[in-house]
Amino acid sequence: MPSLIRFVVTVGALIGLIYLGMLALVANVKVEPREITQIVTIPKTPQ
Repeated sequence: MPSLIRFVVTVGALIGLIYLGMLALVANVKVEPREITQIVTIPKTPQ
């Protein structure tokens, strides 16, 4: 039973670190919106 508790605590700590890393990325990375224009050509169908 102690190994199960150790496993659950370890997995919980890893999930917490990942969550904190995601929060840090969201708080520190600023995205600048910009417009993208691209011409799309339609290929001719063979007849």
